[in-house]
Parts: sequence; structure tokens; C-alpha cells
Amino acid sequence: MTPPLAKWTVGKRTRSVTAPARSRSSLPAVLVEDWRTGGFGLYVHWPFCQAKCPYCDFNSHVSREIDQSAWVRAYLRELERAATETQGRVLTSIYFGGGTPSLMAPNSVAAVIESARHHWSFANDIEITLEANPGSVEAGRFAGFRDAGVNRVSMGIQAMNDTDLRRLGRIHTVAEARAAFDIAQNCFDRVSFDLIYARQEQTLADWRAELTEALSMAVDHLSLYQLTVEQGTAFGDRYNAGKLHGLPDDDLSADMYFATQEICEDHGMPSYEVSNHARPGSESRHNLVYWRYGDYVGVGPGAHGRISRNSARFATESVRNPTAWLDSVARETGELKRYSLSPQDQGCEYVMMCLRLTEGIDIDRYTAITGTALPAARIADLEDLGMTQLSGNRLTVTKQGRPVLNAILRELLAV
Repeated sequence: MTPPLAKWTVGKRTRSVTAPARSRSSLPAVLVEDWRTGGFGLYVHWPFCQAKCPYCDFNSHVSREIDQSAWVRAYLRELERAATETQGRVLTSIYFGGGTPSLMAPNSVAAVIESARHHWSFANDIEITLEANPGSVEAGRFAGFRDAGVNRVSMGIQAMNDTDLRRLGRIHTVAEARAAFDIAQNCFDRVSFDLIYARQEQTLADWRAELTEALSMAVDHLSLYQLTVEQGTAFGDRYNAGKLHGLPDDDLSADMYFATQEICEDHGMPSYEVSNHARPGSESRHNLVYWRYGDYVGVGPGAHGRISRNSARFATESVRNPTAWLDSVARETGELKRYSLSPQDQGCEYVMMCLRLTEGIDIDRYTAITGTALPAARIADLEDLGMTQLSGNRLTVTKQGRPVLNAILRELLAV
């Protein structure tokens, strides 16, 4: 799903943190065309699932009845509103996230894509991704998504054994996941799936075997997250009550992270972001819009966006509750908040997002955004420690530095 703010968690299922200070006063002009470096994307949030997973803190809900026609009308109205302030842009990606967007009717997905095509020019190689859970995959439905224009699927498989799938609250089996993956591969050129590791009672040998099995499935992109226990989830409640047993300690979690890097590299799928691995050319173009600090429109309950216009960059946030969002769109807009990001806040977000990438950040771009330079002495100290590397104007985090990315960010951004 679309990130509400920059993410700080390294090698784990990401979660949002407190935003930088928000400036609503008159702001200095920013580099108006800066967003073009990252591109322009559209995120569409479908908030419904068949069941709520106990580890999930995303904006997802279980509902017996869904009026898809009402949801399509609301999406189209929001797209029309968003297009008025982003005219003339070329759309490089569309991402249907959730929730479980594979529960949408294919004609609903088609209507959203056609509306986007009407409002913006599509890049020749536009990436249109739809998230799917294996339990909601049907050959006919997936063929419908393909015909609607979807060309990439991201599947939430999460584990390759049935015992752990039950622990994670997943409603599919490994056999169903493999069958769903085969259906997806027959319909789409690009298929990714997610796995969660550092699970209850999982050993390093278990994870090495499971990851090797996943890589044998001819996948070209994997998102690999360490399990994070979030407050406000069922897992969080169990953990607080002392009932979530068998979680790995920090040393074992670190060993699993390093094993992940080694095994994926050996299979030709190195990391291009701390939790994402791909064969060259198969990186998620939509997520790169976030990580390269481009602009994106977010529509749907709880969706966030970043829009540059009138010499400023704005953060947007939508009404979170699905019913309230529909009502709000019917009245005027689903947008709940909009605030201007100061150049300093933009620079902070840029560093927090882009240092997650193997390609790192352009320190000259940071200077252009903020009007100030990153502290040279701190960069030099981090280089001496082997945590970062500066080559020309490109600052990257080393393999040794990635597990402590949070500390590197705090050092670079400390004021």
C-alpha cells in the first residue's frame, strides 16, 4: 500500500513514523520540477479483505456486502478532482493496493484504468499492478484483470508452509498459493509475491530452505519482510499479554536478514531496496516513484499522496473509514488533510526514502530541494565506519550499513 510517510524500519514489514514538522506558513519556493526525477504515479486503495490478518496494521476491513458500483463512482470522482491539479502529466504507474484488490470486479478495475487514461497520458511502458491474495485468485477473474489493463500482480503468499500460514491468520494453503501463482504467471508477464520471515518458531535453516523454494518458482520480484509486531493488531495484543511465543531474538533475525541477501544474490535477484529483490529490469516501478521521491495521487480510504504544484509540494491524506470516505466523496472530496511541506521536510523525506534504495541519493538534489547541504563531516564519519559510500554526488549505504539504516538516517538528519 502507499506509504503515508517515509519509513524507518529496516528489513522488516514497514510502518509509518511521526512526520517531520509540518509547515503551513508561507514557504520558500521549491525546485518545481524536482518530482520528475521520481516520476508520477497513481495509488488506488481498496480497503476490503476476506479476513483480517492478526499481524496487519493496514487500513483493511471485512465487509459482507460491497456496492462496487458506488465505489467505482467515488473513485472516478476523486480521479477527476485530482486530474485538475496535475494536468499535462505522464502517468508512469498505477497501483491497486489494499486490502485485497483482487476482490474487486474486473470491470471495476477497468473503469478506474480507463478514467486514468482519460485524465492523463500513459507512459508507453506504464506499469499497472494489482495486489492479490491467493484465496481470491480465479483464472477467469485474472483474465478479466489482464483484459482491463493490469500487467503486473503482487501476491501476498507470506509463508511456504501451512502451519505458519495458519499462525499468520492466512486463509489459503501452500497448495492454493502455488496454484494461484501459476494462474497469475499464465495471465501476466510480471508477478511478484511477498514473504514474511522471522516468524514464530522459525529457524535459520527453515528460512533458508523456504526462501530457496520460493526462488525456484520462476518469480522475478520478491518482497521479503521481517515480521514486526505492531501495536493495535491482534499480534500486538497477544504480545502484550505474553502469549506470542517463539519469536526470534535480534541475533537470529539479523542472521536471517543476511541469509536473505546471500541467497537472493546467488539466484540473480539482488536487493534494490532494503526489503525488495528483483531480477534486473523487474523492479517495482510504482514503488520506485515513492523511493525516488516522485509525485503520486492517492485515492481511496486512508490513501496518502505527494503533489507538487504552484512552487510547493503538498502531502495529502484521505478519510480513513470506508463508509465515511464514500460519504465525504459524495459531498465534496475524500481528502481529509493537505499541508505544505517545507524544503527541509522535503529533504528529510527524500533522504529517508531514497537511502532505502541500493542506488542511494543524489546529494546535489538534496541541496537543490533544501537550499542547504548534507553535513560533510557526518558523511565522512559514516564512510570511515564503512556504513556509507560517497562516489561523486551519489551517497549510498553499504551492505554493512543497511541493517543499521535507522542510525545512519538519524546521524545524517540530526539538527
